[in-house]
Amino acid sequence: MKRIFSAAFMLLIAFSSKAQTSQNNANKPKLVVGIVVDQMRYDYLNKFWDKYEEGGFKRIIKNGFNFKNNHYNYAPTYTGPGHTSVWTGTSPMNHGIIGNDWFDKFTGEMVYCAQDDEVASVGTKTNAGKMSPHRMQTTTLTDQNRLHTQFRGKTIGISIKDRGAILPAGHTANAAYWYSGGDDGKFISSTYYMEELPKWVQKFNKSGKADSYLKEWNTLYDIETYTESGADENAFEGGFRGKEKATFPYDLKKLSKENGNYSIIPQTPYGDDITLDFALAAIKAEDLGQDEDTDILALSFSSTDKVGHNFGVNSKEVEDTYLRLDKNISDLLAYLDENIGEGNYTIFLTADHAGGHVGGYLNSVKIPTGNLDYGKLKKDFTDFATEQFGDGLIKNVSNDQIFLDYDYMANEDLNPADVETKIEHFLIQQPGVYKVYTRTELQSNNFSNGIGYLVQNGFNQKRSGDIMIVEHPGSGYGRGSTHGSVFNYDTHTPLLFFGAGVPHGETFERSEIVDIAPTMAALLGIEYPNGTSGKPLAIMLDKASAE
Repeated sequence: MKRIFSAAFMLLIAFSSKAQTSQNNANKPKLVVGIVVDQMRYDYLNKFWDKYEEGGFKRIIKNGFNFKNNHYNYAPTYTGPGHTSVWTGTSPMNHGIIGNDWFDKFTGEMVYCAQDDEVASVGTKTNAGKMSPHRMQTTTLTDQNRLHTQFRGKTIGISIKDRGAILPAGHTANAAYWYSGGDDGKFISSTYYMEELPKWVQKFNKSGKADSYLKEWNTLYDIETYTESGADENAFEGGFRGKEKATFPYDLKKLSKENGNYSIIPQTPYGDDITLDFALAAIKAEDLGQDEDTDILALSFSSTDKVGHNFGVNSKEVEDTYLRLDKNISDLLAYLDENIGEGNYTIFLTADHAGGHVGGYLNSVKIPTGNLDYGKLKKDFTDFATEQFGDGLIKNVSNDQIFLDYDYMANEDLNPADVETKIEHFLIQQPGVYKVYTRTELQSNNFSNGIGYLVQNGFNQKRSGDIMIVEHPGSGYGRGSTHGSVFNYDTHTPLLFFGAGVPHGETFERSEIVDIAPTMAALLGIEYPNGTSGKPLAIMLDKASAE
């Protein structure tokens, strides 16, 4: 009797386990699309809300989960570190991508975050393809999904920018593709991934898509209705060579000759259009989301950043770019509904950083900026260091960091902590400098909040400099917007989840960019990236479980 009961009990457990596994597999998306919008401020969701169509941002927010108080937890807030932090679940402290480029203290050279001289370009005769993720020191969500599925789940990374495609796609990606402008006007890759472009990519590049976007850029709607942005003609925009005023419309075919030929396309919202065109072609050609093993598309829209840098966050051009991006998002969701199936895919959408108002504009409306004259600061600091410590102490000054020569200090019997203190005292007195942190301070303290917390999370013990400079709030250029700071206008970005496994909801509870990867890993039931310092966003996951 006991044996019969035991056998029945074991059979029940096996059946329950199989049913639970089946249920878990049923809830797991066939495709994850991680969208990173370059230089998107959170307030763009609210600012342009009335002009967004129902199928784009509005659909995601009305049916998905909106984290309204999402921030970067480190500085510098740049593209390379931003994309890496989204997908690794940790900050530059651990993943090692401390900037778009940085001074390598071991080789004495500036290096680029995706640069790899050991690989060759694929699809172009230029060096634009000599790229890989080899400088990234930790795994990504995409890597963990590949490992979990025994490499059956595919990963494709796509962006106008190489770093926007390569770093999110991770070390194990099937492919990463980025845009080569100039005389190319096509998507390329590197031998890190393949020896030649797949037939579908070659076909896309020959299709004339790039040529089709060398056309007029005018506003999507009547420019008089663009009341959420400043005047079309103002003193705070860059514009294009060959056009006297930075005002609509722009004849891209005509302007392309003086603006890098096909390189002008990413400087307009048409760069996001061609990115979406290529992404949809990839989904179809690579059969993404067509089997039981979850695939991941790492998709970055980068023209938003280029338009912001050129025209500023308060421009008509930025407003038009986001209204057009909204249509891109709507088209993407409609395509996924039809080809993957509603309920079979999950999307998250965020940004790699936000962006501040043009410094010149802030000055014009009496908001203090304390703009840092970086050239003057470098000269004055170099003169001070030479006078105080002799010629040879400073190895490099770049990216608001100062690198000291430890061999020189040893030979001159200089105490590094004393040197740091004297430099810190000098720098904090300089115009445009808001705060200064030294290596000793960052390695001997544990900052739990405030600016010190952000600087420390961006400090990599092996790669970062010895003195970290924080510029004054509002610092920027006279024309066009920039980013990189520790302040809210650069750290506050959207974080939206939508689709399979995502309940409807919203919260003002603080979330951090490093929380995205562990949240998605929890939703997929896979291991977190190996350097993860963020946490799963329980407020959303618990609600999903309850439903």
